[in-house]
Amino acid sequence: MKHMPKHRDLPDITLSLLFICLMSIMCLWILKPFIISFTWGSMIVITTWPLFLKIQRVLWKKRLLAVLVMALTLILVFIIPIILLINSVIKNSSLLMIWLNTRHFESPQLYWLNTIPIIGQKFYLYYHDLVDASGKTLLAQLQPYAGRTTSFVLSQAKHLGRFMIHLGLMLTSSVCLYWYGDKIGENIQCFAVTVSPKYGQSVLVLGIQAIRAVSCAIVITGCAQGLLGGIGLSISGVPFATILTVVMIFSCLVQLGSLIVLIPAIIWLYWTGDNTGGTVLLIWSVLLSALETVMRSFLIKKGIDLPIILILVGIIGGLLSFGMIGLFIGPVVLSVSYRFILSWIKKYPIFYDNDNILIDQSKMKK
Repeated sequence: MKHMPKHRDLPDITLSLLFICLMSIMCLWILKPFIISFTWGSMIVITTWPLFLKIQRVLWKKRLLAVLVMALTLILVFIIPIILLINSVIKNSSLLMIWLNTRHFESPQLYWLNTIPIIGQKFYLYYHDLVDASGKTLLAQLQPYAGRTTSFVLSQAKHLGRFMIHLGLMLTSSVCLYWYGDKIGENIQCFAVTVSPKYGQSVLVLGIQAIRAVSCAIVITGCAQGLLGGIGLSISGVPFATILTVVMIFSCLVQLGSLIVLIPAIIWLYWTGDNTGGTVLLIWSVLLSALETVMRSFLIKKGIDLPIILILVGIIGGLLSFGMIGLFIGPVVLSVSYRFILSWIKKYPIFYDNDNILIDQSKMKK
């Protein structure tokens, strides 16, 4: 048998590297339609894996029963609320159109502008001149854009259909990850240790901690923010407050925020002349936005011991750079890099050993 030479020449190494890069790019290209769904499924499984193990122990250590319970839970948490929300919007759309058609909308007077010192009266006069003289001209300029409503509705329907497909793929990938979680966890650990024998496994633990902390913070903060926003809508007298609260909770969970509902509600209150309700809801929205950032950062810091400024930078930077999935990527990357730099500066190991990361969660640092 002929043995491979110990020293490979440069063309051989270059061609091997090009082949590996080409195959990696092709694999990513093929998996591109499934990356978002698989990533969300992975985040859900990593976050709920300790709960899954407890359910499995309760159900006589039957993996199939535990997977079925978790699948039903995901359907109840993600699929059914979205279907109910869409059904509720469709049912109430006719009532909303009737309500809009039976009301006579007029431009708000904005008398409160006169109470602003120095510049208030000038703004008030300029506003009424604009409405009285240029209102019809402005409507005439906006009228040609009304024809784009159909294409906008179709595009939103397309996005909704794509979102439902991603939900189905997320559910499927989550079920597969629950079923093969042990084997996948062992393979990931072997890969991490192969790449970095000293710190690989500990980096994996740190990444899992960051993902779980961010996931719990997003769910708790989103639900709390949506419910508090709904309370503000009810206090201010905004119609359809229940439906808007459900929309707001969902938008907070997908990281669109509560302002996507609160800002139109504030504008509507001022437009109808309810200045008191509009001001109350405006102050409530500002406080709610500040509470969101503080609460999310506090919960993440409670789940993983990192400086709060690092967590904030990771959340905001990851969200701006990678979108919603950046909420997880940002804190994970910064936390691992921070620990590595700290270890290098202070010359002591900051990671800890942990066996069977996905199998036995009892040893993980809380």
